[in-house]
Formats: sequence, C-alpha cells, structure tokens
Amino acid sequence: MTETNLLAAQPVVAGKPNGLPDKFWDSETNSVRMDDLVKSYCALEKKMSAGFSMPDDEEGRMKVLRALGVPETPDAYQVTVKDNLLEPDMEVNKRLHAKGFTPEQVQEVYDLAADRLVPMILDIAAEFQAEREIERLVEAFGGPEQWREVSRQLLAFGRKNLPPAVLEGLSGSYDGVMALHRMMKGDAPAMLDSAKATGAVTEAELQSLMRDPKYWRDRDPATMAKVTDGFKRIYGKN
Repeated sequence: MTETNLLAAQPVVAGKPNGLPDKFWDSETNSVRMDDLVKSYCALEKKMSAGFSMPDDEEGRMKVLRALGVPETPDAYQVTVKDNLLEPDMEVNKRLHAKGFTPEQVQEVYDLAADRLVPMILDIAAEFQAEREIERLVEAFGGPEQWREVSRQLLAFGRKNLPPAVLEGLSGSYDGVMALHRMMKGDAPAMLDSAKATGAVTEAELQSLMRDPKYWRDRDPATMAKVTDGFKRIYGKN
C-alpha cells in the first residue's frame, strides 16, 4: 500500500489561476511558485507598515498635495466662520497652505478657533472689563470701604425690589449700578416723569429689555446699547 503524506502533497492545479501574475506561475510543473508569492507578500506588508513618505522633489510633492485636494494657492481656501469675531486671515492661510492643509483641515482650524479660542477670549475680556468697571465704582463712591458698604446696600435693595434677571443685568455694568443707586435714593419717579414727557423709553420698557436673554445671557451689542441708552435717559448720567 502506498502511503500518502498529506502535509507534503501539493494541490493539483489544472491551469494558471485567473489574476495570478506570470512571475508566480511555474509552467513546467503547472503549479504556483509559493516561495516567490510569500516573499512578495512579505515585502509588500513591510512597505505598507512603514507608512507613506512624501516625495523629496517639489514636483512629486505638489502632485501628491493636488491629489489630496490642497489648492494651488492659499487664497483658494473657502472658509466659513462660525463667529462674527473671526474672519479668514490670509497670513494664517498661507502658513496652513505651506504645511499642505486640505480645505477640510483649514476649515477645522477655524471651527476650533470659534469653539475654543473665542469663548476664552470673551471671558478674559469680560473679566478685564469688570475690573475696570469696579475701579470706576470705587472711585465714584469715594474708596474701597465706601464702595463695599454701598454695594451691600444696593444688593439688598435690588433683591427686595427687582426681578432677579433685572438685578443681574443692572449689576453687570457701571451705568447699571449707578442707575440702581439712583433708584435706591428715590430719584426714579422724577426721572420717569421727565422720560415720559420727552417720549423716551419707560422704566417698564427698560426692564422688559433687560429680561430679554439677548441682554443678560447673550450680551447682544444692539440690545445692550438700547439698555445703556435707557439708563441714561431715565436715570441720568453720573
């Protein structure tokens, strides 16, 4: 009886498989050159695992960048800004273009700036503005000790007589605090009569504006300007 070694046996191939390159086919033995095929696969795997490297020559580099979608010039980037405090910057775009950024990557840079940097800058600006407003109030009331006492009285008065949103709005600016101080001193009625006589904004209209989220939450410039003008018309200037 003839013994068969299944491990050593080679599969019988009727002809060259479709798609198999000629270099991997042995026409004499009518079989696949397995050693060559394995070596070629290993070489391909090694090359792919090493990652892509940009061509050294400028022409080759530009071909790759064009294939990735990078425009020929930085002014070809079409950027949509998410915040009115931002606008496309050509110097920034030039630097991004030099690094081979695609339009999608450039847009992501501006989106990140709107989402992360702008709120941070606004917070810093608000803190700086608040410090400047407090300095003005300290000076207006004669010093730190006097201001601490007046601010305590104003807060107690506001909590007792005003809606929380209105008190918060008044407390956020120098003009608002001075208006609150005039209210507390009892100057409001005469000023309201004067405002009504001239057809200016009424106190009720002013308070309605201050309840609007555009004022106390969003700090909308147009709404804040209306409120500030209302303070000056109703309660007078300091």
